[in-house]
Amino acid sequence: MNPQAKLMSISSLLLGTTITISSNHWMTAWTGLEINTLAILPLISKPHHPRAIEAATKYFLVQAAASTLLLFSSTTNALFTGQWDVTQLTHPTSCLLLTTAISIKLGLVPFH
Repeated sequence: MNPQAKLMSISSLLLGTTITISSNHWMTAWTGLEINTLAILPLISKPHHPRAIEAATKYFLVQAAASTLLLFSSTTNALFTGQWDVTQLTHPTSCLLLTTAISIKLGLVPFH
């Protein structure tokens, strides 16, 4: 990987993390997580081996499913509470869905 592409991937990872941490709205948190997902894909598929490309494809599909679950959780919370703020997650179903989505994104034990 050439230095410019590597610098762009690393800066995209930092940008996505910063956006996610500093967000107050679910859509900006989701945007930051998606920037991180798209920035890590070239690093996974860098060796240009069929297994690396397969791993990148599987990573993308799992992360896309988790992102969908996260958006569904935030929409459910907005439906029941009328709030889109990250700090106002009070509905139990939304909390469960969000916990599942974040667990999938982190690759915690039952979802690894």
